[in-house]
Amino acid sequence: MNVHVGAEAFARFEARPLTPRIGAELYGVDLSQNLDDALIADIRDALLKYKVIFFRDQQITAEQHIAFARRFGDLEIHPATPKGQENPEILRITHNAKNKGQENFWHSDVTWREEPSLGSILRAIDLPAVGGDTLFSDMVAAYEGLSDKMKAFCCGLTAVHDIARVFARRLGKDPKELHEKFPPMEHPVIRTHPETGERLIYVNTAFTSHIKDLSREESDWLLKHLYAQANLPEYQCRFRWAPGSMAFWDNRACQHYAASDYWPNVRVMERVTIAGDRPYFEPQDN
Repeated sequence: MNVHVGAEAFARFEARPLTPRIGAELYGVDLSQNLDDALIADIRDALLKYKVIFFRDQQITAEQHIAFARRFGDLEIHPATPKGQENPEILRITHNAKNKGQENFWHSDVTWREEPSLGSILRAIDLPAVGGDTLFSDMVAAYEGLSDKMKAFCCGLTAVHDIARVFARRLGKDPKELHEKFPPMEHPVIRTHPETGERLIYVNTAFTSHIKDLSREESDWLLKHLYAQANLPEYQCRFRWAPGSMAFWDNRACQHYAASDYWPNVRVMERVTIAGDRPYFEPQDN
């Protein structure tokens, strides 16, 4: 294997980092094949290290997409998935002249669940000639960039996450109706990653409504400050999609932003989401 400068050679693939902090393209993996447990373990190690990993030139079916994701855990069915869909594990995200992209804000998927997602695997189906990149931001680096006093203040705080903030309008439902099945959930503002032990910022512009036990003014100010950390280019990578491209990101460790710069052109993606566990904060790390 000819390893590029700055790349890391795993046993059976090469990881080429996009930036010093986050993101790597993996070369030497064919997701259409049956992958053994050792290779899956190495892919998981790469995910934990880089927080988002990318695959190029993958010619796979929807069923193979699902099967690959299932190697990392149980799969979720998103409430936006149409009933009766052949593969309910797949969330199809279609944008065109009549439906402009709406994911152009920093967020982590499904933090409104009691046990939010471990990760998401996104596959390009139909792409604009140019545009429609996805950006990712390292929330571990974002936490580490806070002052020591701000870290101490945020550790132990709890935030409320609400599905209705985004999906009441998109699904055409009353918030109360959504809350019957998906009530607002409380998660730590600073989360401990369950596999790496790293601390990270775990609030996002999409689903976080407020921080408990603070006044509305205090909560709004602090959330604005924490949200802004995702905007720093030093914490980010940017992925340019191509036919056959796939992205696999750790929702526990990073946030993403889908650039909506291609309207009125068509962009179609398919996402499979891996279930996670309940977020927690481990105070013994002090």
